[in-house]
Amino acid sequence: MDYLIGFGIAVVIALSGVGAGVITAPMLILFLHVPVEIAVSTALAYSAIVKLIVVPVQVARRQVNYRVLGVMLLGGLPGVILGSIFFKHVAQHGPKAALYFALGLIIMFTSGWHLFRHFKPAAITRPAEPGSVEEPVRKKTIAAIMFPIGAEVGFSSSGAGALGTVALLSLTSLTAAQVVGTDLAFGLCIALVGTGVHLFGGQYAGALLLKMAIGGVVGGIVGSGAAPKIPNRKLRFALSLWLMVIGFQFCWQAAVK
Repeated sequence: MDYLIGFGIAVVIALSGVGAGVITAPMLILFLHVPVEIAVSTALAYSAIVKLIVVPVQVARRQVNYRVLGVMLLGGLPGVILGSIFFKHVAQHGPKAALYFALGLIIMFTSGWHLFRHFKPAAITRPAEPGSVEEPVRKKTIAAIMFPIGAEVGFSSSGAGALGTVALLSLTSLTAAQVVGTDLAFGLCIALVGTGVHLFGGQYAGALLLKMAIGGVVGGIVGSGAAPKIPNRKLRFALSLWLMVIGFQFCWQAAVK
């Protein structure tokens, strides 16, 4: 089952483009009954492994804008460190219901964003001037936005892909390919740092992570090969609806605990 979970998540990510973090933690909690504090840490590490496979391809294709990536990391790295530390504090001393509630809200927000993009694909406006990302105001805005995004990833393992894409589309004039590549590289960096903070506390399932990673490598290859033949827009829509229900369920569990 551990191998199949890793395989299935990687296939869905490759086919739909939905981030690894938002899928992995719910799958571990629902299907493998992993405690939420261990599921989040393991999901973050798995997300880093998946991105380690994907990001080098983006680099080879020259789809990563390193200047924009540097600005993003100015806010994202402190955010993911603080978010991970706060997660460890809540997991050890706070009510576990708070973890379920926060995870549910973030899953609902991320899935809601994908549903919004499904019906309003052109809703995000782009900067008019091609060099707009160089403006100091935009640099500060991007860095400031990446701080809570990083904190969210450190606390819940999910959210970087959807929110980072919104910021890059709204505040830069990067091409669609550059937005994807730069956001993936950003997600990899903060996932690696967040994983380090989480693993330092020992709250992860090492054997489970290894099996999921092996299944994920195979699933990523299979999913990438099948992606051109699958209507990924419909798949993303169905997956977003399912995640919305799961997020609501987590919030409900937190309320009744």
